[in-house]
Amino acid sequence: MSEIRYAVEPDLAAVDFRDVLIRSTLGERRPVDDLDRLDKMLRQADIVVTARRDGRLVGVARSLTDFSFCCYLSDLCVDAAVQRQGIGRALIDRTQAEAGAQCLLVLLAAPAAVGYYPHIGMRSHASAWTRERQG
Repeated sequence: MSEIRYAVEPDLAAVDFRDVLIRSTLGERRPVDDLDRLDKMLRQADIVVTARRDGRLVGVARSLTDFSFCCYLSDLCVDAAVQRQGIGRALIDRTQAEAGAQCLLVLLAAPAAVGYYPHIGMRSHASAWTRERQG
């Protein structure tokens, strides 16, 4: 199996992002049928870290941050065919490195991934709140 290459890719194409979202199952909760919206999500992100094997995109971590206090890791997706190989953890580690050691990393887990995060040393936070989209 070839090596995974990680990079910060602020110009990642929406079509590539869409493809890995679908292959990861995160696409079930993202607007994968709206490429313009996916493109805006990427352009407005502060950090986009990618994982590629043989040039093929197999993972993405997309985050919003102030590079000082907190970083919201909005999307963490890894192609289901290559999960359980440390790619998600590496994407999180690289996101943390880009955001800065002083940043608190925050994410909302996809229902199927709730059990994954304690396994890699993340803690649950009971006082997170959300407000539904207004449109």
